[in-house]
Amino acid sequence: MNTNLKKIVMTALFAALACAATMSIRIPTPGTGGYIHPGDALVILSGVILGPIWGLLAAGIGSAMADLLGGYFIYVPITFAVKGIIAWIAGMLYMKVGKTSKSQCTAVILGGIADIVLVAGGYFLCEIPLYGVTTAMASIPANLIQGLSGLIIAFVLYPILMAVPDIRQITHSSHA
Repeated sequence: MNTNLKKIVMTALFAALACAATMSIRIPTPGTGGYIHPGDALVILSGVILGPIWGLLAAGIGSAMADLLGGYFIYVPITFAVKGIIAWIAGMLYMKVGKTSKSQCTAVILGGIADIVLVAGGYFLCEIPLYGVTTAMASIPANLIQGLSGLIIAFVLYPILMAVPDIRQITHSSHA
């Protein structure tokens, strides 16, 4: 199978995984009616494994689909943008920092830190016009927890996924 077809298939797979992970476990949060979920791990790993562009598409589409299917219609464009940007940043960090196996793990952690900052900050900024500053601020602690859990899960899953030959191959071709 050629590399471009593999990238398309892997992008669709990671979009589906991001959607499923986002919808699988939902812990409701106060204020905005949102929820904490493990989907951010797939957002980070989409950028790391697929690269910035394909990762942006996988994370953005998969996460936005979870909002669409879950009835959070107003969040679909916000989620597409925030999660897509996170995956793009995670992919760029992996390309720039991840030259050795040790630095690749560091790059995954940095992608997770970007996730923590952008989920808390991005949703806060987007929720201000929807709910006002006070209610938008109420979602920050839950978004920080979500980002941290995404970082931890991504860090645990990364070596497992890199042990899969097709994933390792697509990761190296995405960042070459």
